Amino acid sequence: MKIKENDFWVYFSSDNDSNNKNSEKIGKWMYFFYDVEFTNKICQKAILNSVVDHCKYTNNAGSGVACFYLNIDDVEGHKKVIKFFLDNKLIPINKSGKFRNISFKLDIQTMNREYGEQFEGKLSLEHFIDLSSGVFK
Repeated sequence: MKIKENDFWVYFSSDNDSNNKNSEKIGKWMYFFYDVEFTNKICQKAILNSVVDHCKYTNNAGSGVACFYLNIDDVEGHKKVIKFFLDNKLIPINKSGKFRNISFKLDIQTMNREYGEQFEGKLSLEHFIDLSSGVFK
C-alpha cells in the first residue's frame, strides 16, 4: 500500500493500482466523516482488503469526505464497496430507519461542479440493496 498526502488530501493506493482507468467512467462512493482517525483506518482497511485500489480523505480537517474510487460499470466492484460500507457502518440511516440512498458520483460531475441540487446521481444505493433491510437485490 502506498500513502501520499498534501495539504488537501491523504491518498491511499494499492500496489496493484494502475492508471489505466477510463476517466469518463471513474467515480466514487463517498463517506462524510467526523472522526479522522477512524477514517484513516477505514481507508487503509479498504486498500488492504482489496475493496478498492484507490481512496482518499480530506486532510487537516476534523470532518470531511472520504472517496472510494472505481469505474461506474464495475458492478461487482460496487457490490464490494457497498458491502464494505454496510459492514463498517458508513451509510447513514434516516429518521424512518432506512439507509440513506447515497449516490455514486462520477469524477466528471465533480469537475463540472455538479453539487447539491445540480447533482444527479446516475447510480445510487437503491440500485443494489433494499434500503429498509440492507439486503442485496
